[in-house]
Amino acid sequence: MRRVVASSLVSGLMYALAAVAVVLLWPSSLGGCTTLTVVRGQSMEPTLHDGDVVLARCGRPEVDDVVVYAPAGYDGTQIIHRVVGGGPSGWVLQGDNNDVVDPFTPTDDEVVGVARLTVPHLGAATAFLAHPGPWSALVLISVLLLAWPGPRRV
Repeated sequence: MRRVVASSLVSGLMYALAAVAVVLLWPSSLGGCTTLTVVRGQSMEPTLHDGDVVLARCGRPEVDDVVVYAPAGYDGTQIIHRVVGGGPSGWVLQGDNNDVVDPFTPTDDEVVGVARLTVPHLGAATAFLAHPGPWSALVLISVLLLAWPGPRRV
């Protein structure tokens, strides 16, 4: 009886954790509140580096927050910089490594999310996997392993 109860509790806990993960990680492209952005360039150094992945969640930005925004008219291009002033009708942003503020003053509607978590260098790994070379090598190795003759039977 204890095993059944323990198993049920563990299963219930796993389902609850999965539900929380879905709610927290549901992407904004599907109506959720989470955006993953790979940092490109040096404009946010030393805070963020080329190849870092930033998890941003929807929310109202405040001065000193790092935000991801998509300026109107740039086909969904996302920029990740720090809020240095402004307000909901137009935020003033600047990269930590830049001497001047951004030419854009995004509104709350253009701010995709506020940075909540950074995973260093993860973007470099995803860029590696996006290249056709590693996948071609993986397919070639798989074919060779499948075609390799097995041990002889006598």
